[in-house]
Amino acid sequence: MKQSDLSREQTAWILGGAAVLLSLSMGMRQSLGLLQPHVVRDLGIGAADFALALAIQNIVWGFTQPVLGIVVDRYGARPVALAGVGLYALGLVITALAPNAATLILGAGVCLGVALSCTASNLAMNVAARTVPASRRSVTMGAVSAAGSLGLVVASPLAQGMIAVGGWQLALVAFVGLTAVMLPAALAAGRADRIEPEALRGVPQSVGEALREAAGHRGYVTMALAFFVCGLQLVFLTTHLPTYLDLCGIDPSVTAGTLALIGLFNVFGSYLFGWLGQRWSKRALLGGIYLLRSLIITAYFVAPPTPVGTLLFGAAMGALWLGVVPLVNGLVVHLFGLRWMATLTGIAFLSHQVGSFLGAWGGGLIYATLGSYEWAWKGAVLIGLAAAVAQMLMDVRPSERVLAERRAAA
Repeated sequence: MKQSDLSREQTAWILGGAAVLLSLSMGMRQSLGLLQPHVVRDLGIGAADFALALAIQNIVWGFTQPVLGIVVDRYGARPVALAGVGLYALGLVITALAPNAATLILGAGVCLGVALSCTASNLAMNVAARTVPASRRSVTMGAVSAAGSLGLVVASPLAQGMIAVGGWQLALVAFVGLTAVMLPAALAAGRADRIEPEALRGVPQSVGEALREAAGHRGYVTMALAFFVCGLQLVFLTTHLPTYLDLCGIDPSVTAGTLALIGLFNVFGSYLFGWLGQRWSKRALLGGIYLLRSLIITAYFVAPPTPVGTLLFGAAMGALWLGVVPLVNGLVVHLFGLRWMATLTGIAFLSHQVGSFLGAWGGGLIYATLGSYEWAWKGAVLIGLAAAVAQMLMDVRPSERVLAERRAAA
C-alpha cells in the first residue's frame, strides 16, 4: 500500500493511534516525579534512590531505543507497540508493590525504560513519517507530538488526585487503567506497517551501511550530541521540580498544575515547531529552543519561587518541551531518508537519554551532597548554551546517497 492509497479516515485513525500511544506513555512517565516525596517517606529510601530509579529508566530507554528502532524498521511498529503496552503495565504494577529501592528500580527503571522505547516518540514519529507525504511530514510530526502532549494534562492531575485520596500506590493503579487505552491505540498505529515508504523503492541499504553513513556525517553527530542537553534539562525538571517546590513550601497542587501547564503549552509548541520546521531552518529552530530553555531556567531559579511564577515557568517551558521531536526526526529524514529512520533517530535519542540519566540521578546526587539544587540548574544552563551554539552550526547537507537519489528522482 502507498501513502496515496490511504483515505482521510484511515490516515486519521493511524495518526490518532500514534498520538494517543505517545500521549499516555509520556504523560504517565513525566508525572512520576509527583510520587517522589511520598515514595521516599513510605519506603524509607533516600531522594537519590528514587532519582536513581528514574535515571536508570532513562538510560535503559536510551540503550534499547536503537535496537528496537531496528526492529521497527525491519518488522513494523505494531508488534513493538503491543509488547511495550504490556511491559508498561507490568512496570507500573511492580512499582506499586515495591517494598524497597531495588524493586522500585526494576519496575520504574528497567521495565518502564524498555516500555518507553516501544511506545513513545521514536515509534510515533516513525508512524507519522510513513503515513504522510514529504510536503506535510514536518507539520504532521509536530501535530502528533502536540497531541501526544495532552497525556501530561490528564496524568498529572490524575496522579495528584489519587495521591490525595489514597496514596501513591493508588495513583499507579490508575495509571495501569490508562494502559488499557494504549492497547487499541497501538493496534491503530500499527496499521502504518502496511504502507510502503518511498525509501524502500530506492537503492537498497543494509543497517550496517546506514550506521556507517550516519557516523561519517558531521552534522548528524553534532545534532546527536546536542540532543544530550534536551534530555538533561527536561528530566531534571520533571524529576526534581516537585521536591524543589516542596522544600520551598509551595503547595503540591501548584506542582501538579505546573506539570499540567507544561503538557498544555507543549501542545501549541510542538505543533508550532513542526509547522515552522516545514518552512524555516530546522537546525536554527533547534538551537533556538536550547537557548531559550537555558534563559528561562536561569530566570526562574535566580529568584525565590512563587506559585504564579512557577505556573508561568511551566507554561514557558511547555512551549519549548517536545518541539525538538519533529525537528530532530525531520533532520534525520532530510539527511538520510526514511528507510532506517527509527534506527538513526534511536541512536540520536541515546545521547538524549544519557543526558536524562545525568539530569535525574545527577540532580539527586547534587542535592543529597550539597543540600541544594543550585549547582544542578547552573550546570543545566551552561550545557544548554553550549548545545545551542553547536546546533546552530550543524552541517545540514544530505548524504551523497540521498542527494544522488533525489537528483535521479527529479
